[in-house]
Amino acid sequence: MSDNKKIFIVDDSRLFREGLKAILCQDTDYEIIGEASDGIEAIRLIRRSKPDLVILDLSMPRMNGFSVIREIKSIMPETKIIVLSIHESQEYILNAMEAGVDGYALKDASRDELRLAIASVFEGKRYVNPEAADQVILDYLIEGKQKPSFDPLSHREKEIIKLIGEGYQNKEIASMLNISVKTVEKHRTNILGKLDLHNSAGLTAYAFEHGYATPKGGPLSKA
Repeated sequence: MSDNKKIFIVDDSRLFREGLKAILCQDTDYEIIGEASDGIEAIRLIRRSKPDLVILDLSMPRMNGFSVIREIKSIMPETKIIVLSIHESQEYILNAMEAGVDGYALKDASRDELRLAIASVFEGKRYVNPEAADQVILDYLIEGKQKPSFDPLSHREKEIIKLIGEGYQNKEIASMLNISVKTVEKHRTNILGKLDLHNSAGLTAYAFEHGYATPKGGPLSKA
């Protein structure tokens, strides 16, 4: 049996996934065992393949990276997770850390930095890109806070408002999240109440305005 570390890649860009695989395949210690283009597909395949490390983006269709991180850590806590993201703000980094991520690097990282991040998390250390870490400190000094502002929505509600914003109906959302339609309807009602909104059009507009979802073709979601 091979002792190679098994890696699974999650990103909605096929070109980015291919580039990442080309880099990682140069190291004989690593084996790419799978890939996915959205969060729900990722969880399904990761459950089956049981990788040692998952490398993922935060902004993906159907289920965002924060939710994927929480789900993976709940079912396979020993699996390491590294985020590769374009986002270097305090909010994204701290939310990722709270979700349970082991490493956070930026998509413009060098090959050497990526290798360092992977080696660090396999040694049991947490890795944060130095530039991103500097940005967190800068945000703290400017904003005078350590954590992002309060968000009234639960993790599940964030998943649902994202999917509503992307145009999915209750039945489709229920199938994607493996919950009942009645549960989706209950969450929708709770979201409307918390946000003081009155219809689906208002939910969709709110999802776009606050970054939970964007029109097709644009960057997707925050958690």
